[in-house]
Amino acid sequence: MRIVQKFGGTSVGDPERIRATADIVQGELECGNEVAVVVSAMSGETNRLLLLAAEMSESPAVRELDAMLSTGEQVSAALLAIELQRRGIVASSYNGSQAGFQTEGHFARARIRHIKCKHLLQRMQKKEVPVVTGFQGVDEDGNITTLGRGGSDTSAVALAVAVEADVCDIYTDVDGIYTTDPRIVAQAQKMDRISYEEMLEFASLGAKVLQTRSVELAMRYDMPIHLRSSFDLVTGTMVSKEDKTMERAAISGVAYNRDEAKITIRGIPDDPGIAANVFGPVAEEGINVDVIVQNVSEQGFTDITFTVPRGDYSRTMVIMSGICEKMDARDVKGDDSVAKVSVIGVGMRSHAGVAKKMFDVLAAEGVNIQMITTSEIKITVVIEEKYIELSVRALHNAFGLDHTETVEY
Repeated sequence: MRIVQKFGGTSVGDPERIRATADIVQGELECGNEVAVVVSAMSGETNRLLLLAAEMSESPAVRELDAMLSTGEQVSAALLAIELQRRGIVASSYNGSQAGFQTEGHFARARIRHIKCKHLLQRMQKKEVPVVTGFQGVDEDGNITTLGRGGSDTSAVALAVAVEADVCDIYTDVDGIYTTDPRIVAQAQKMDRISYEEMLEFASLGAKVLQTRSVELAMRYDMPIHLRSSFDLVTGTMVSKEDKTMERAAISGVAYNRDEAKITIRGIPDDPGIAANVFGPVAEEGINVDVIVQNVSEQGFTDITFTVPRGDYSRTMVIMSGICEKMDARDVKGDDSVAKVSVIGVGMRSHAGVAKKMFDVLAAEGVNIQMITTSEIKITVVIEEKYIELSVRALHNAFGLDHTETVEY
């Protein structure tokens, strides 16, 4: 079996954790498997480096930031290789360039173009262990580039695809994906298996267990991801394509995101192109817009309401104020005390009445729904943030997720 293992910052956070990580790598080798490893920087290291850069300049060049931040993973990779070598295991560390990660796009958010990793595969086949830095590569001009926060997940999945691995094991400080946040619902159940599509929805709603880009890549190339804990070596959650031969529960999980703000621009003249005029400047600023609702036009005017990440609220309000004046709209209103809660499940495709049940449950709890958006496997509502925990608990119970036997895979 050929495996790519990825270890996050907490898994390589200090020498003790690095030794524990080496135990996991060694265990796979002793089972006869071929192994490559991808590592993140030691926990806290990226933030430490950013603070150092901030002491030197209020606006350091992104090229230099990428060059500096890439060193965090290089330290982790070298330390793990040293520990493996101490045990008599043939191992070598590789930075992004040495591993063959070719990137394109902008600094700090580059994308992987391809990986020239024949040399890594040859080492794996000899039962040697390449220890590769995640989160980085080089562009066509030889500049060091990084993939953005959480980019090591993407590096690991991309490498797994390139070496035609059987699975990509991603080790973190959690032991799998749960039906909801166990900190809110004590009865939350760990899922044995989840589809790529469901995992994408969880990730897009703020679940920080896996980076969205890594799941998209895994789904595109059908690369199974086994999400596991490096602290408690139990079976985790397998992220893979949907098994259509098995009966599914309507809902597999309840997710939420507090990082939301809502903005309404009211009384806009309802002319062709108004949506482009409203959202074009927002997109140019790199602000992601999520839920959008446009009211039916009355007497030639309409209202548009949308959500943005809370951290972009102030910037977006400034942009909307300018648009309001330019388009002769009535006014702009904002609210940065909202949140999203969603029910997710591919079984929703074959189960009717999910939306009605969700709305009935929230109504019974006195929760007012401000906005609604749906996809084939997700229903999301925007509500007041203060009702998040109440809503999550009520929905988790109402859809039978408090008991493992109701979560069917």
